[in-house]
Amino acid sequence: MISITPQMKVRLFSEAIDFRNGIDGLAGLCRQHFTEDPFSGAVFLFRNRRSTALKILVYDGQGFWLCQKRLSEGRFRHWPKSQESAGKLAAQEIAVLLFNGDPFNSRMAVAWKKVS
Repeated sequence: MISITPQMKVRLFSEAIDFRNGIDGLAGLCRQHFTEDPFSGAVFLFRNRRSTALKILVYDGQGFWLCQKRLSEGRFRHWPKSQESAGKLAAQEIAVLLFNGDPFNSRMAVAWKKVS
């Protein structure tokens, strides 16, 4: 499991993708859709058409990591429907989503508070 920290920039693609895409295909999607460099160290998340699997693409400074998670039962029911709602997810909400939880109705502590 990749540890996603609050400092990491996370980009979630809300639409389904062709899961035959490998690192190069997904990096191209990152450039086209997010207009972001896949070499930036950001974490990119994608799902398949049936919402039974997801792929995570991240560059660690030496090379790309491409991870895939396929559920043994069910679907990712709480995947964001629009790109607008996908952009508002924090790191801890992404972790809930990866475990097939509902990140929109989860109650969590604030990731950072200013100390006075």
